[in-house]
Amino acid sequence: MRLAPFRWWHIAQVLPIEADLFGAEQWSAGMFWNELAAGRRYLVALDGSGTVAGYAGLAFAGPDEAWVQNLAVRRDAQRQGIGRVLLEALLADARQRGARQVLLEVAADNGPAQRLYDAYGFGAVGVRRGYYQPSNTDALIMRMEVDRAG
Repeated sequence: MRLAPFRWWHIAQVLPIEADLFGAEQWSAGMFWNELAAGRRYLVALDGSGTVAGYAGLAFAGPDEAWVQNLAVRRDAQRQGIGRVLLEALLADARQRGARQVLLEVAADNGPAQRLYDAYGFGAVGVRRGYYQPSNTDALIMRMEVDRAG
């Protein structure tokens, strides 16, 4: 597996992953195009055949705050450490760019993702009621302080 910048040609491979993992709440091609056009930091994890196994994005809000936009790993590639590698790359980028805190939203019923984020020092700081639509699932807002030492 290797990490590479997410480019427009990866969108076609990412959409089936979105559909499988997120169903009616999946991101559209247009949403990914907008993220890339806005200059957000997105990465793909490519397997040995060059196929997208996972992806993740990071956005900066002001000079010292970053938000994990999404992090997803293809179902048949889960539990191989790909999510960890992607998250570590995003956190390293946040640290390099001077972020003091990193935040994210995660579905309140997504225990595995919450455990991953908890392992990296994220803690719940709030709830967005009914955030994910159409399921009306709550989102936990999680935050971590960036360790400057690194």
